[in-house]
Amino acid sequence: MGMVMAVAFTRYGRLYYLDPGEHTPRVGDKVLVPTDDGPEVAECVWAPQWVSEDIGGLPVCAGLATDRHLQREERNRRRRAEVRVAARRLIKHHDLPMKIVGVDYVDTREDVDQLVTIYFSAPHRVDFRELVRDLARTLRARIDLRQLGARDEARVQGGIGPCGRDTCCSTFLTDFEPVSVRMAKDQDLPLNPLKISGACGRLMCCLKYEHPLYQDFKRSVPTVGCDVTTDDGVEGTVVAYNVPAETVYVRDRETGRRVACPKASVCGSRQAYEGAVAQGARRTPDIEDDDAYEDDGENL
Repeated sequence: MGMVMAVAFTRYGRLYYLDPGEHTPRVGDKVLVPTDDGPEVAECVWAPQWVSEDIGGLPVCAGLATDRHLQREERNRRRRAEVRVAARRLIKHHDLPMKIVGVDYVDTREDVDQLVTIYFSAPHRVDFRELVRDLARTLRARIDLRQLGARDEARVQGGIGPCGRDTCCSTFLTDFEPVSVRMAKDQDLPLNPLKISGACGRLMCCLKYEHPLYQDFKRSVPTVGCDVTTDDGVEGTVVAYNVPAETVYVRDRETGRRVACPKASVCGSRQAYEGAVAQGARRTPDIEDDDAYEDDGENL
């Protein structure tokens, strides 16, 4: 049990959790976050509060940002904007199929002073040796060009997903796990690429971390097509699910209407069905039993 706070380096950006230590910042305060390149300025979006989980190993907040830190952050912001403009101009000059995704600028460590890191995306590998020389001469800095994939590009740029909320990769996901079409099938989603693809053009990440929820739900309720009787006395057939709402849709045998029923009201039907299946399996004679098996010669 301990104190935890959350910060973001950009508005609506990914949250990073810190140990507040001796500091008590409020929401909206600018604080210093320890990084490999020295303390960086971030905004407190979650004030320190007690949590019951073990929080060992979190970086400790380095205190509130002073005017000097804020002025340095503003200079770096302007520098990143200048780098972005210069890079776009030189990319157009060299006619390279590149798209600038993000710019990082480090000015604190003496051994990497004036290091500019430019993240870009491209449909294939790009020969940017001449571009690097021109950038270094124009910006008078060391240049590090890094190509990003489609998912990393969406993470850096951010955006709105098909659900209408900020993309998962740019808010809380820490890594990318493999996603398959099978997961979309298990969640009864249309196999239309436009419906199950995210802002990056790949399968949506939520298909992966929501998949266990759908698996657990379908294991505990009758399958589609099973005859059930709800707690309200409705007799019918299961026709669909609404997993987030934990609802099962039953077609009333008498009226033909589709009725939305809570999951708990049909779980008894699932248990009775599985019990009947198990009982029938115990009564089925083994195929090697001489008294139960008759070879009529048709399979010879």
